[in-house]
Amino acid sequence: MKPFDYRRSEDVAGAIALATSGPQARYLAGGTNLVDHMRLGLESPQLLVDVSRLPLDGIEDLPDGGLRIGATVRNSDLAADPRVRERYPVLSRALLAGASGQLRNLATTGGNLLQRTRCPYFQDVTTPCNKREPGTGCSAIGGYTRDHAVVGASDACVAVHPSDMAVAMLALDAIVRVEGPDGPREIPLDDFHRLPGEHPERDTVLAAGELITDVDVPATPFARRSEYRKVRDRASYAFALVSVAAAVHVDEGRIADLRIACGGIAHKPWRARAAEDALRGRAPDAAAFAEAAEAELTDASPLPDNGFKIPMLRRTMVSVLRDLTEEVR
Repeated sequence: MKPFDYRRSEDVAGAIALATSGPQARYLAGGTNLVDHMRLGLESPQLLVDVSRLPLDGIEDLPDGGLRIGATVRNSDLAADPRVRERYPVLSRALLAGASGQLRNLATTGGNLLQRTRCPYFQDVTTPCNKREPGTGCSAIGGYTRDHAVVGASDACVAVHPSDMAVAMLALDAIVRVEGPDGPREIPLDDFHRLPGEHPERDTVLAAGELITDVDVPATPFARRSEYRKVRDRASYAFALVSVAAAVHVDEGRIADLRIACGGIAHKPWRARAAEDALRGRAPDAAAFAEAAEAELTDASPLPDNGFKIPMLRRTMVSVLRDLTEEVR
């Protein structure tokens, strides 16, 4: 057991002040990921700053019809909120596809976005891992790679991001609101997570001491017709091999607008912009969906054990898009 200090803050400013008072401080909310990492020896914070009781647990309507989701809203509460289920079913379904009911009752919106990879080499402190110890190497390269990235990887890291919720929020153009020592800022979710490059130890663009306070999901009327589909090894409590979040607006027999995001394939939730561009203005049919999926996967680089993810993602994307547009063709 490695000793650490624990402090609870009553407001955001106080939490930030505590977190910046020393070099080894971490925020603690639900703790469903951080506590596991402390037990495994992956994290050894000197100070835990408890933010679970900050007034960040509400879901508010925004003037444009969107929602502002507090960082400490529990995943189970967010999935069950009637506004989320009606306006953004893709988000509710993604949340319900993640983890178990017990974990969803603890896990928070902010913590979900900050999940770290479940790569077995990252979680095994006896193996080299650039994400855990920069410069030591990536044991997955040349090792077991069934669950790893097929797009956006680098020679330094091939791990994938585990969140279901983040994939749905990416498809909804969510914006992460943070507070830090230098004040507030807003970060589009597509810019929040990083690809590994030469610094896979940095999962996000958050600066030291920055705290997620809310996530804004803008009004997207056609998101009422949206879906999240997760392909995994078993029906529950398993991470995605591949997943697809999509929302589609069809007008006069053509795709007027759409959003597609994918999970299980990259170091960050993956926005399928090539597929979106390939479909705008086209009739919603199987041939168009297949071409769009191919366009998205043009630069895919599967590893020795995960080539199956390419056809799996292609078929999942086509299936989701077909189901979303079947009644409006």
